[in-house]
Amino acid sequence: MTFIDHTIESAPPAARRSMEAVVKKLGYLPAGVARMSASPQLLDGFLRANGLFETTTLSPLAREVLVMTMATRNGCHICVALHSATLTSLGADPGLIAALRESRPLDDAPLEAMRRFVLEVLDTAGAVSAEAMEEFVGHGYTRRNALEVVLGIGVYTMSTLANRMTDAPLDAAMQPFA
Repeated sequence: MTFIDHTIESAPPAARRSMEAVVKKLGYLPAGVARMSASPQLLDGFLRANGLFETTTLSPLAREVLVMTMATRNGCHICVALHSATLTSLGADPGLIAALRESRPLDDAPLEAMRRFVLEVLDTAGAVSAEAMEEFVGHGYTRRNALEVVLGIGVYTMSTLANRMTDAPLDAAMQPFA
């Protein structure tokens, strides 16, 4: 099953505004977006939900730990590269990026608590134990943050699964972070 690399002109009309917004933000149309545009609702839902996720009370670094945990767990090479670039732009330690890419424990205790909590939420389908919640909260997070983790998991479930399903290639701009 082959998915089309839509251009703004070839995409379903309902996807075009979202695609234009991505081009305006990034300066190019990523292959994942070009292929995801076959479902305007998925593309719009992902972009809207991602916009909401970016406004959560989680720090940018904590959000990126969540995303990279999802990306490596789900085997999404596009998200791993894109979010390695984002972490680099945030000034993240190269050792942190390497550990996330390799699904290894993190040296930073609060960020490791985030990584473990994301995995716990996924492994238990949200039925986290009281101990897991207390460990998460004990590292400076809140119960609100725990629910924001659910939002992030939802957002990056859409992205990682769509990228894998469509077999979207890595864009040239992200090649250095492959």
